[in-house]
Order: sequence, then structure tokens, then C-alpha cells
Amino acid sequence: MKKVALGKTGFLVSPVIYAGIVSMDVPQADSDRYVAASVDAGVNYFDVAPSYGNAEVTLGPSLEPYRKDVLLACKTTCRGKKEAEKELRASLNNLRTDWFDLYQLHAMRTPQDVREAFAPDGTMELLLRLKRDGVIRKLGISAHSERAALECLQLYPFDSVMFPVNWMLNFGQGIGDELTKAKAAEGFGLLAIKSIVERAWKDEAEREASPWPKSWCKPIDAQDKRLRLAAMRFAYHLGADVLIPPGNWECQSFMAEHADECRGTPYSEEDGRLLAAHYEKVREQPFFRKDEGGWAA
Repeated sequence: MKKVALGKTGFLVSPVIYAGIVSMDVPQADSDRYVAASVDAGVNYFDVAPSYGNAEVTLGPSLEPYRKDVLLACKTTCRGKKEAEKELRASLNNLRTDWFDLYQLHAMRTPQDVREAFAPDGTMELLLRLKRDGVIRKLGISAHSERAALECLQLYPFDSVMFPVNWMLNFGQGIGDELTKAKAAEGFGLLAIKSIVERAWKDEAEREASPWPKSWCKPIDAQDKRLRLAAMRFAYHLGADVLIPPGNWECQSFMAEHADECRGTPYSEEDGRLLAAHYEKVREQPFFRKDEGGWAA
């Protein structure tokens, strides 16, 4: 894959990165195989979090032979610096590394999340110290709430934002428009999640019976290749630098295989018609709602 700039980070990264959940709840040999195949395909950025079950523990040994040649990102949902440091040190140990290339405030969703993370003795105090000490190279956030992401960006010039850049959310509610405008003005890297997702799961039974039980939401069916490619092109078109697949090997390998094709072919009227037609089929299905007073989406 041809490398792309991740905003102002200075990092040149694969346009599809490795979603750490792919290594969750699989045998170590499978994780090793997935990581090796991804590196061979040109993936050089790996993202994981302690909230992804045993993903860190499995990914660490898989990634160890390649660590000096790849970028590694991690996250914390902790809002206070004491518990955040304990979690971060455990992540370093699990992932067999001495540093993170990017570390993110994870799942920023509400005004309380922002207040607590930026308060005295909040997580940001820790992250800024560890950045000065060289344990963290760059700082980012992940969010499902656009308002929460924009509020964080007002408080600190983060290097990256991880956010759902999704055709259905944008068509129906305009989600992502404000954030991509901020990206154009401020230059942070935009890591897009949920680009090939079409809706929420109807229930846990549907999720467990699907080929993607580790995915938070339902991906577009694998046989709908043209629709998947249109959705990927839409995310790049809207402003995403890189895409993060749903957490399973089928989506990971598909998106990596077609990343250059999607970046090299501009989003077209035909893509728009395909997505618009499918939107009419799934628009009444549950998904995220636009930010309201509590921000959480």
C-alpha cells in the first residue's frame, strides 16, 4: 500500500491500518499470521486498547518482531491520571514495547468525560508528562460524539482524532461534517472507524450468528463488493486519512487489499447513487443518533 500522511503527525502510514480487535479472542498462531500478512501487505500502523479484551496480550508477541519498523497506537478510557498510568504501564508490558507512537483519550462522549480528563489530576496531566519524557510521541482522541471531539480540540491541539466517518451517518444526519472542516483548518490526522458499516446489530443473536461477531456494528455484506468500495471511497472523500476496519480478519484483509484502489479512484456519482440507494433500504435501522444535550451519540 502507498503510504499517506497522517495529518500533522509527521507519520507516513498505510491508508488502512490494523485494528487490534482482529487479534482478540483468537489463537496466538492466528494473530501471528494476521500481523505477518498485514505487514507483508504494507500495513505499518497498529491500533489497540486495553478495553479490547485480550487483544493486547495476543498482539504483543505477534508484533514484537516488527516493532521497530511500525507505528503502535493505544488508548485509555481512564479519566484520572493515577488509574490511567497504571493502565498505560500494563499496556506497555502487554505489548512488549517501551513507547507508544500515538496514545489516545478513548471514547470521549460526554461533557463529564472532557471535564474529568482535563481536570487537575486528570489523564491529560499524565499524558503531557509522558510525552515530555518520550514514552508517548503523539497525542490523540477517539470519540463517537462530534461535539465531544470538537470540545477536546478546543482544549488541546491533538495530533489525531479517531471518529466514525460513515456514509450512512453523514447522509442521514451530517455527522462528520463539522469535524472534517476542523481537520482542514487545524491539520490533525483523521482515523476513520465504521467506514464500511451499514447499521447497528438488531440484537446479540444476529451478531453472534454473523461472520463478524467481534464487530461493534454490522458491516456491509462481503458479497456487496461495489458497495463496500463506494463506502471506503466516501470516507476518504470526506476527509479521512486512514481507515480502521471492523475488528475481524475478513474486513481487515478486504480493506487492505482494496485501499490503493479506493484512494486512486475518486469518489464518483455512481458511488453516490449506490450508497444513496442502499441508504433508503437501511435508513430506518438503528444506528447512532446525532449529538444531543448529553453529547453521547
